[in-house]
Amino acid sequence: MSTLVHMGYGLLAGAIAAEILATTSMKYSEGFSKLWPSIITGAGYVIAFALLAQALKTLQVGTAYAIWSGVGTAAVAAIGILFLGETLSLAKVAGIVLIVAGVAVLNLGGAH
Repeated sequence: MSTLVHMGYGLLAGAIAAEILATTSMKYSEGFSKLWPSIITGAGYVIAFALLAQALKTLQVGTAYAIWSGVGTAAVAAIGILFLGETLSLAKVAGIVLIVAGVAVLNLGGAH
């Protein structure tokens, strides 16, 4: 795997982290009625999309987007369960497992 692809995955990881921060902050913005969580939400999404766009210079769009959205979704679901008092159910666990499995299958087709 080339250095550029490794850099692409690093940018993708940053995009995922920014998206998770933005989505979690949105919960605390209370419908964008609280200033700082609203600002963090907006800035987080701008950073997430900027980093994702840079990652797409070296990664395939289908694979990168699947990882970005899948890992983000699974992480935010886990944050909701662990820290925000959301309920854990068999359906949620199955959904997260299916998301992770889908990302893994897409990666089997080649990630660069």
